[in-house]
Amino acid sequence: MAANDQSLPHEEKTLVLEMPDKGDKTLSGDLTQTDIKPERLLYPFMDLTKEPVDFALFQSISLETMLKHHFVPVQEREGILWLAMADPLDVVTQDMLRMQLKRPLKFAGAPQAQIQEVLKKSESGQKALDEVGEALKVQVLSAEDVDDEALDLERLTDKDEAPIVKLVDTTIFNALQRRTSDIHLETTAAGFLIKYRIDGSLYPAADPIDKRFASAIISRIKVMSELDIAEKRKPQDGRFKLKVRGRAIDFRVSIMPTIHGEDAVIRILDKENLSEEFKTLNLDILGFSQHELVKLRRFSREPYGMFLVTGPTGSGKTTTLYAILSEIRSPEDKLVTIEDPVEYQLEGVCQIPVNEKKGLTFAVGLRSILRHDPDKILVGEIRDPETAQIAIQSALTGHLVFTTVHANNTLDVIGRFQYMGVELYNFVSALNCILAQRLVKTLCPKCKRPIEPSPQEFIDNGVDPTWGSSGTFYEKVGCVDCHGTGFRGRQAIIEFMGMNDELREMLTLRAPIRDVKAAARRNGMQSLRESALEKVRIGLTSFQEINKVTFVDSH
Repeated sequence: MAANDQSLPHEEKTLVLEMPDKGDKTLSGDLTQTDIKPERLLYPFMDLTKEPVDFALFQSISLETMLKHHFVPVQEREGILWLAMADPLDVVTQDMLRMQLKRPLKFAGAPQAQIQEVLKKSESGQKALDEVGEALKVQVLSAEDVDDEALDLERLTDKDEAPIVKLVDTTIFNALQRRTSDIHLETTAAGFLIKYRIDGSLYPAADPIDKRFASAIISRIKVMSELDIAEKRKPQDGRFKLKVRGRAIDFRVSIMPTIHGEDAVIRILDKENLSEEFKTLNLDILGFSQHELVKLRRFSREPYGMFLVTGPTGSGKTTTLYAILSEIRSPEDKLVTIEDPVEYQLEGVCQIPVNEKKGLTFAVGLRSILRHDPDKILVGEIRDPETAQIAIQSALTGHLVFTTVHANNTLDVIGRFQYMGVELYNFVSALNCILAQRLVKTLCPKCKRPIEPSPQEFIDNGVDPTWGSSGTFYEKVGCVDCHGTGFRGRQAIIEFMGMNDELREMLTLRAPIRDVKAAARRNGMQSLRESALEKVRIGLTSFQEINKVTFVDSH
């Protein structure tokens, strides 16, 4: 069996099948036959690692049928549906598919391993694979002790399992398969909705469910979280752990009463599901440009001072700081962190979780850390004047302090600290740099489609039409790889202001913000919008996505 190096359906190539019997044999079906000898039959061939599978087509065919006969639909072209089969000689299956689908079909060969991989990438495909043989058991574990034996749930495929339990379990399994960060369960007048938050956006996980089942579903989640199922008028917060394929996963639950019933949000904290890249976390994998990396690494290796990161919740601040700590940690230095909660575990770093119920706040913990002889300190967030004062004093007395604060951009941070009553001179003296950060969704590399924006579209997005002459622009499409969303993953866009004598003097003298901004730009600061536009220009994201997280620059 041999094949050339191009792929269908863009360019047809052939899979050559050697036939041991040189008799007069012919095969029925849509076969590409050129230069046929009696012992050689030519078939189209597809490399599914290069061909994007149309998500809508994939959803329209029974998964059980695809799994049983080892095929997937790939693309529809000129009214003909192309199917990739592991065994393109199986003419019986081909005839059966023609009768079932009632449409013109063409068949091509593809490696069975690639077909199985395509099926696994769909959350419904994963569920079907689970149902036909893979033993998936979930253990509900107490939050206090993950090793204690607790309730064993039956397999998702158990036909005797209660429908409500099965629904909740399947929702969680599919969420894990789709890289979901939060599961939203909403009771509305029209029905009960289940949504997944993937890469920062909400997507429906299933069709609406009859509203009369809403209370039972919420009660099931309350039981798993050890909450009061009789209390329906007050908000409740809980947590539970699941063990899936030997991996412990944390879930945080928030129950909220609404006018139509109770809603729930389940936050997934799958600490062990980090990609291979994140197991060796560093700044290179977060999407920063080369000139941004040079600045970040320079300021992260200063002997003392404050490295401040700002941005809204979920903008990747903690991940960026962890990447920096991963790069600068050394056996010669003592690194101590205080966080709420500890999100990643870093080897060689002393990490302390905040526990306000026990009296361990950021301020109390930071005071104790200073008696622990640290060289570098990470303070998860500055929320109050006391923590701010201690962090600044730590930076002024020879420690390198990494911390975060909530503000819209680099210059808004100054006003935030002033509002907390911090002495401006001390804060500016301690400050080394400010990093403002956002996350933008990146287009799926498997299915994104090149486009040519109109001159008016460039103008509407605040750039000159000639700016796009050197760029390559794409739009989202949707495939099985990205579950039909058109996006896969997110990257950081940043606004970085490194301090120098001119900026320190201007801030201390309370110069107008526009003058400080102009001086920072002369010193090389690039705005969040400019960083986002660069991602668009090189084809990583789209204008629509950056408009969700940045404003058009007014300068």
